[in-house]
Amino acid sequence: MAQINIMALRHSAFYAPLLMTIKGGFLSKQGLEANYTVATPDNPIDKNLLAGTAHLSQSAPAVSFASLERGEDQEIVHFASINDRDGFYLTARESYKDFKWSDLEGQNVLVDHLFQPLATLRYVMHINGADFNQVKVIDAGDVAQMDAAFRQGQGTFVHQQGPAPQQLEQDGLGHMVASVGEALGPIAFSSLCATRDWLKTDMAASFLEAYQQGMDAVINLSAAQIADTIHDFLPGIHREVLVKTLDDYKKLDTWKSNISINTNSYDNLLKVFLHSGTISRSYPLSSCVVTPTY
Repeated sequence: MAQINIMALRHSAFYAPLLMTIKGGFLSKQGLEANYTVATPDNPIDKNLLAGTAHLSQSAPAVSFASLERGEDQEIVHFASINDRDGFYLTARESYKDFKWSDLEGQNVLVDHLFQPLATLRYVMHINGADFNQVKVIDAGDVAQMDAAFRQGQGTFVHQQGPAPQQLEQDGLGHMVASVGEALGPIAFSSLCATRDWLKTDMAASFLEAYQQGMDAVINLSAAQIADTIHDFLPGIHREVLVKTLDDYKKLDTWKSNISINTNSYDNLLKVFLHSGTISRSYPLSSCVVTPTY
């Protein structure tokens, strides 16, 4: 078996196609054994990819926007889609019969401040006639700190990726009232990235074969069957919460059998970041995305 070094920006059930590729036996069929690590501020994705200590990583096309704004060449490119929807939800302390995005105005909201979920939340409020600037935004820190803050009584709403909202509901501490992904529609949200040189290798072709099989499994299997395969990869999640999370994401049409990053989803991503002011112009798909061949 050849070792393939895979990194992730975040580790959660939202990235089930990649987790299934690793845990479902698809890599081993290609003669590959995964070494999987999660990036930290001191051990970032780009450093490892450029040094060759990681072969590929879970990321997002929007990660490339900062270097595109600086006019830099893109040695690291995005070659496959993981999620075609935003995977974040809003959870409220009280139930809402008919939630409106304007209900966030004037409220204390724990908001995930990672660049992409923050930008999409702003945009979804905008297209639904609500003013993000009227929200009393709380930055409580990382995902664990946000969850702890809400559990300890801070905030009226919290903005989280699954399975955290599903777990809050399971624990009787909140009510999921809105899905950013449902309100936003298709978007090139999460991806796999690698260097252009690595994508020319036989290992890359073998990985893509395995990843396609992992994606198809996630689409075709039930949430319970997926959970059976990847649950030990997510030991901190109650199994019933994991099944609920996976089912929610399947209903959201989060995962697509065609693993290419498509133009429609990418164009919607550009709209989000143009609205946020993060980018000064629209960058063509080819500036940071390649079509996989295998």
